[in-house]
Amino acid sequence: MKCCGGSAENEEVSARPVTSLFKTHNISAHAIKPHVMFRLFYIILFYSRHCCYISVFLLFLLQINCVTFPLPGEGPEQQLLKPEEWSYCDYFWTDKKDPQGTTSVAGFEVLLQKQLKGKQMQKEMSEFIHERIKIEEEYAKNLSKLSLSPLAAQEEGTLGEAWTQLKKSLHDEAEVHLKFSNKLHSEVEKPLLTFRGDNFKKDLKKYDHHIADLRKQLASRYASVEKARKALADRQKDLEVKTQQLEIKLSNKTEEDIKKARRKSTQAGDDLMRCVDLYNQTQSKWFEEMVTTSMELEKLEVERIEWIQQHLRQYTTLRHETDMFNQSTVEPVDQLLQNVDPAKDRELWVKENKTGEVRPVDMDI
Repeated sequence: MKCCGGSAENEEVSARPVTSLFKTHNISAHAIKPHVMFRLFYIILFYSRHCCYISVFLLFLLQINCVTFPLPGEGPEQQLLKPEEWSYCDYFWTDKKDPQGTTSVAGFEVLLQKQLKGKQMQKEMSEFIHERIKIEEEYAKNLSKLSLSPLAAQEEGTLGEAWTQLKKSLHDEAEVHLKFSNKLHSEVEKPLLTFRGDNFKKDLKKYDHHIADLRKQLASRYASVEKARKALADRQKDLEVKTQQLEIKLSNKTEEDIKKARRKSTQAGDDLMRCVDLYNQTQSKWFEEMVTTSMELEKLEVERIEWIQQHLRQYTTLRHETDMFNQSTVEPVDQLLQNVDPAKDRELWVKENKTGEVRPVDMDI
């Protein structure tokens, strides 16, 4: 940071455009991205009879856990990275207060929790299907047992044939439900349970550690900026005191002290700009990794939903098939019931059980 010359006494404080400061300190273009929220708003020039120096005021527009954001209405309006898609990469930049308001949760942590919740929901769906399978198995077992019941086994004729077929249909229906339960296990329950195994949580931890490390680096850079800003303020205050002492000629050594103080102030300003640049570079790296990783998590969530959708559709397909097979088991029963003929049954029964066809007559004296 260079000092500018000047000897005018009591000159009004003026401001220099921020862009000139960028040129003076060779701040690269990548450090002036929309998401970099350190803004160098103005430079105040303090003039004295023999020298002047620059006081740089870094205005932290809005700082949340060492990440800087623009104040509402300040600066150019930011455009969404993926407009109208409600993408993860656009809506999880700030930290979120917990319901009690005592601690905050990073936006990326919210995304990770969504993934873990999705994994848990997938597991619970698998457990639900397992319970459904148990019901089917128990139902099939009871149907098969009931089909062997001796109840009404002595029914005869066409009605007896229909009744026998009805009991047999229970056994056939039991087989249908047993096959349904087996298919539910292999085609629905198991895929839901095994989708993304134990390694999935390990992968999430890798994402978590990577982004957390970048946040730690960012916090460290922010602390360095704060330290450098305080050091610059102290150097400027010391320079101002010595300048005032020179003006009232309190010491013969004051002019030499001012030169030393000016050098220290200039060095402190350079240190601050270096710290700001390092902070911006670190925040830029964090920004890029956040976009990349959040998009990856978004892709994983889409895959999870589509996977579950596919296998729940398989459930409904199997259910429809079961209904059709169940219908086929009762079709023979329907046919035999249509053929039930009371007259024929009476004929058959009479032929087998008649005791005599000669009717009694009146007594003849």
